Amino acid sequence: MSEERFGEFVLVRRHGHVAELVLDRPKAMNAVSTEMARSIAAACTALGADRDVRVVVLTSSHERAFCVGADLKERNSLTDAELVRQRPVARGAYTGVLELPVPTIAAVHGFALGGGFELALSCDVIVADRTAVVGLPEVSVGVIPGGGGTQLLPRRVGAARAAELIFTARRVEAEEARELGLVDHLVAEGRDREEALELAARMAANSPVGLRAAKRALRLGHGLDLRAGLEVEDAAWRAVAFSGDRKEGVAAFNEKRKPQWPGE
Repeated sequence: MSEERFGEFVLVRRHGHVAELVLDRPKAMNAVSTEMARSIAAACTALGADRDVRVVVLTSSHERAFCVGADLKERNSLTDAELVRQRPVARGAYTGVLELPVPTIAAVHGFALGGGFELALSCDVIVADRTAVVGLPEVSVGVIPGGGGTQLLPRRVGAARAAELIFTARRVEAEEARELGLVDHLVAEGRDREEALELAARMAANSPVGLRAAKRALRLGHGLDLRAGLEVEDAAWRAVAFSGDRKEGVAAFNEKRKPQWPGE
């Protein structure tokens, strides 16, 4: 396993074809400062460009929290002009995760609130342990979810449910979060990271070309009418149909062996 640090607060660990993006600001419960936001974006840019990476798992080094959201102490120290300049930096962290071209899994335990939950929502799958508490409480401090929450949450749980959760600013504990679809897998306490990495390893055993194309089709097609969505899917199919991965996959199936993906 290799490690690479992006700034002071983000660590990337490599587990074969799985990259673990670790939020590593434990003294602040992973509150996202300007510096940390830059580091998240930089790490995502590097991972997205690395063709050896097939799946990314977003984890936390803090024992009791995934991420408590934006660094409000820093925010309170900013002038209006500074806040405007900081906004694209903050957005870059969330869009960095959202736009990763490979499957992404969030491993959540403890508090995942505000921007912390938005980072998880930016992933394709959320694995949570039984200590997880999630929510978008921004309206309780006079703002709105600004890391994608107003757009991503309705896509998960529907418009009315998302409205209720955002307007009440309430926190949702793990069992209810699973029932409502706020998280996808509920696992034993302390097992979120291990279970997420195991799920990632199963995904990463598949064609890297296929994984990227399938994610592209899923993301670009979401929200389109059926005919337009099927055109997106067809374009993604054409991108993989004549690839080396497709040839190797068919050959391995016929020869009853594990494929050795060329990744192209």
